Amino acid sequence: MDKLRTVLEQSGVQFEIIHHEKTIRTAQEGADYLEIAIGQTAPVLILKSENGYVSLIKSGDRGRVDLQEIGGILGCDQLKPVTPTEVWQITGYRIGAVPLMGLPFPCILDRGLFRYPFIYGGTGQPESTLKITPDALEMLNLVVGFI
Repeated sequence: MDKLRTVLEQSGVQFEIIHHEKTIRTAQEGADYLEIAIGQTAPVLILKSENGYVSLIKSGDRGRVDLQEIGGILGCDQLKPVTPTEVWQITGYRIGAVPLMGLPFPCILDRGLFRYPFIYGGTGQPESTLKITPDALEMLNLVVGFI
């Protein structure tokens, strides 16, 4: 998490790392614990295509995602979510703790996150949450499209 904090501090964006004793596993748990709207939570999903991996950062109140829509944005035919084991193998993070930034592949962002002044998501550590603006999140990732 030191690397994450360093990047955030050097970028000059507004952020807060919130430490908590309870591990947050779902968007609903995060919303309840942090007393925020579920739409402010920002789960990170890792997807795999024939061209490689991509991260999808979605609003916690978005239901299922349309993989065909995302495939169209990426220009790929085969797109599927990776397993929890694959997430660990390719990122070094557990599901629920995958950081909102710093992954080595392209990112798709949910426009729904921009409804809020701040969004909340992973830091790489299960006992902390990153609070950041959606604009900063966009700036700090290799965003290649939006849903």
